[in-house]
Amino acid sequence: MLYYLFRFLDQFGIPGAHVWSYISFRSLMALVLSLIISAWFGEKFIKYLRRKQIAETQRDASIDPFGLQKVGVPSMGGVIIIVAILVPVLLLGRMRNIYIILMIVTTVWLGLLGGLDDYIKIFRHNKEGLRGKFKIVGQVGLGLIVGLVLYFSPDAVMRENVAIEKQQTEELVVKHRSQETKSLKTTIPFVKGHNLDYSRLMSFCGKYKTAAGWVLFVVMTILVVTAVSNGANLNDGMDGMCAGNSAIIGVSLGILAYVSSHIEYAAYLNIMYIPGSQELVVFMCAFVGALIGFLWYNAYPAQIFMGDTGSLTIGGIIAVGAIIIHKELMLPILCGIFFVESLSVMMQVWYYKMGKRRGVKQRIFKRAPIHDTFRTEDRQLDADCRYLWRGPKSVVHESKITIRFWIVTIILAALTIITLKVR
Repeated sequence: MLYYLFRFLDQFGIPGAHVWSYISFRSLMALVLSLIISAWFGEKFIKYLRRKQIAETQRDASIDPFGLQKVGVPSMGGVIIIVAILVPVLLLGRMRNIYIILMIVTTVWLGLLGGLDDYIKIFRHNKEGLRGKFKIVGQVGLGLIVGLVLYFSPDAVMRENVAIEKQQTEELVVKHRSQETKSLKTTIPFVKGHNLDYSRLMSFCGKYKTAAGWVLFVVMTILVVTAVSNGANLNDGMDGMCAGNSAIIGVSLGILAYVSSHIEYAAYLNIMYIPGSQELVVFMCAFVGALIGFLWYNAYPAQIFMGDTGSLTIGGIIAVGAIIIHKELMLPILCGIFFVESLSVMMQVWYYKMGKRRGVKQRIFKRAPIHDTFRTEDRQLDADCRYLWRGPKSVVHESKITIRFWIVTIILAALTIITLKVR
């Protein structure tokens, strides 16, 4: 809204009004404003939750050695993150931009889904919360909406990068096609040209390969949204863990969105140019600012938990942001922590069920997700169960586990950016 207001005022030569058209200015303003809102509103919201006794009522002491200390800590802190994202975006973003609209829909949609889950846990005293199949339906529904909007919207276009080799100097020059088109291409790391065409994967469909490619793209969107939101949800098991990791990932996505929206940088990095994606930089700055402000209260020892209201929303924002800029295939690297957390749970369940069929009680790790393994003592384990890996030998404190996971995410984020030039 402020963007359009100052753009109008700029027509009358009002000093300083023109700076609101600069993406760098609006992005930094969104970062600062979201951080302030998150910190200020967070304090008020925590006091409100305490008055209403909206808090953790039970913790599994067999898994979390500090669990009893966290009973009574307010939950549903994801509301703070959502408010701190939406207010700056609504004020500073270009609301006619299809990508901003999709990001707002994602935030609200998954915020409501996660909020319903937290409501059932807290007010209905049901530790399981919303049934898993309903969560999946909500995530699949969002993925379907995002995929179809990107398919049908005339504003969701790109300009393909084309490498041209000069005959005389043998120099490789990257240019972009002059025409903006709908495309099924996405960026794939470590591959020359960086592009993977979904329609080429469906070439066996003959003349229907383009239509089949769009079907594959929508399916991929659904899978990415579901996987990343669930990964973030599983990563939210320690104070500050998910918020810190997601802030680092948000910075990386902001960088990727910026270079994808700048035709010269896109040419230098040999990636596709996506007009309009610069508005994602504003959104990602608000996202990072909201998470940093939330960490003021969520860092160890946490004064509030984000709950599924926050974790599902965070994962969805990361997934949809990457899909919009055609970088979804880079998420296994960028969101490596989320991927490993999800994989550890799947491996644990598979290995346990395999042993159960043979009448053997067995597990791979002490606990799953994997971060719980590092804080579990041997005396907490089931004496009748066989563990494939009983490491580490000594228990690591929760705050140290969190910081080490942050460090790993920083390394993965750097590797993701590096892949743009390593091929």
